[in-house]
Amino acid sequence: MNKLDEFLDLLKALGRQPSVVGAEHAFFREIQRELELRGARVTWYEGVLVAQGREPESGMFSAHIDRHGLICTGPNEFQYAAFVAGNRSDLLGNSVSESMMQRVADRFSGVAVTAYEPWSGSYRGAGVIRNSYICPHRKNLIFDVDKLESLVAGTPVAFADRLKVEGGVITGQLDNVLTTALLVHMFSLGFQGTAFFTAEEEAGRSWRYLLEWFRRFGGSTNELIVVDTSPYPDIEASSRQQLVLRRKDANAIFSDSITTELEQLCVSLQIPYSFKDVYIEQQNLVAASEGRTTMSLGSTEMGRIVAASSGGVDGTTLQIPTTGYHTVAESASLSACDAFLKVAMRVSEKRR
Repeated sequence: MNKLDEFLDLLKALGRQPSVVGAEHAFFREIQRELELRGARVTWYEGVLVAQGREPESGMFSAHIDRHGLICTGPNEFQYAAFVAGNRSDLLGNSVSESMMQRVADRFSGVAVTAYEPWSGSYRGAGVIRNSYICPHRKNLIFDVDKLESLVAGTPVAFADRLKVEGGVITGQLDNVLTTALLVHMFSLGFQGTAFFTAEEEAGRSWRYLLEWFRRFGGSTNELIVVDTSPYPDIEASSRQQLVLRRKDANAIFSDSITTELEQLCVSLQIPYSFKDVYIEQQNLVAASEGRTTMSLGSTEMGRIVAASSGGVDGTTLQIPTTGYHTVAESASLSACDAFLKVAMRVSEKRR
């Protein structure tokens, strides 16, 4: 029904195309091509590509297209691109992704990387990360890289594609290409609504581009669904659900109506689900009782849009549980992808 073989072929093809945060232009062109091949009408704005079918109001979904990587910042000098693109010079540790990054800082040794020209996507060389560490002065992730000594400042460097499918599990640098591929694939399944693809989410900017699109046309909605992966510490915790919902994040409370609709669809389709905000709050109760540091509820694109628009643009999130977050070995189950497509397509069908 959901043509998962076709989805995997698309995911592998998109995974081979670099899309380092702040240097997504070439990847925008790639997904534009894939969308137009599937009959979508595509319009490109600063920081956001909008794909629409024949019934644009029959479901609104948004995915981020950027991925973590490096940026050359000087002669044989490489920094974590998200913090350079976001003009952030230190790790404050006040978000899930930042605290997670501090824990994975030593996981990149031996990882293959590929440099590319940011506009055309042209190949500029390949290398291997020797070491990575958080610089005590610049407080950013710094990387020692072999074989890319000739690069000039501003050149993006992507983690090399390692996507593989084995035993019903997809492994690779899934964030954010997994949900991007899912939205593109939905047009192959007959989706006729609207899909947004935003840049620079890992730098904390994507929500601005998306909100600007709504303001450009004086639009509003309470049914926007932002899709993403959702990190869990291990396979046991991840496998307890196939889909992850939220009622809120650190910035705002989400739309109760569309969140409840997603929950009811999970129940009717017999899809295991959970609420990430509830999970974090439960973990924090245990951590507090044991004197450990508690976690933030996280800062999502959806929450930032709700807060910045004072509720003019509202909605919820639909996420796929993963392990190995923000590494080149993030994993998700193929069954979770199938569940995602079932729920997302059902949302759209109800509005046609």
